[in-house]
Amino acid sequence: MYHMDPLAFAANVGTAFLLGLLIGLERELRRHEAGLRTNALVALGAALFVSLSLLFDNEGSPTRVAGQVASGIGFLAGGVIIRDGFSVRGLTTAATLWCTAAIGSLAGSGFLIPAAIGTGTVLFLHTALRPVTLRLNARLHASGSGEVAYRWKLSCRPGDELPVRAAVVATMASLPTGFRIVHLAGHTSDAGERIVLAELHGPHANDAAIERAAGGLLADGAVVAVAWERVA
Repeated sequence: MYHMDPLAFAANVGTAFLLGLLIGLERELRRHEAGLRTNALVALGAALFVSLSLLFDNEGSPTRVAGQVASGIGFLAGGVIIRDGFSVRGLTTAATLWCTAAIGSLAGSGFLIPAAIGTGTVLFLHTALRPVTLRLNARLHASGSGEVAYRWKLSCRPGDELPVRAAVVATMASLPTGFRIVHLAGHTSDAGERIVLAELHGPHANDAAIERAAGGLLADGAVVAVAWERVA
């Protein structure tokens, strides 16, 4: 029998949706694959499933339903993890979706303050700790010895993907001898933009050359945004 106050239901589900939007907004601004809509829907869906057990008497515990949500989100998160040669991409995105589902489950159960604390913690990890991670990676590669890998992430309009791919290939001529493209792929983001990913390998680290080449790509009219990182 239905016994949950409709206003309480709306508050729980609405809070889950808003918290998912906050996490998704940060992901969208950094142009990650799972952005605004994905995280908002994950939080909303988790809250709806957990709230279902609260709508009827003598039904399953919200904790049991939350456990099922955690299992279900594993299939969704697994879909964003991609094996790319010897590297793996998407682990952070998958972990973020997992946390978003947990936050939605908390909010759907009525624990709004813990859900807000969880959201703040996720945002802290993605913003405040990101520079720390970059500095640590820079120190690890400071010696510049051994082969190094870089990844370019370029955003463009759907019809401009082929010119952008051609520009990436042409830009290789401006890089030091020994750099080569080992992977070039594209996909569509939640915002509808085409994302071109290019992984480059070279005999040594040369951040300055990569930065100059990325700037040259950005000067191309077909490229909307470009970012690069050094990868393992």
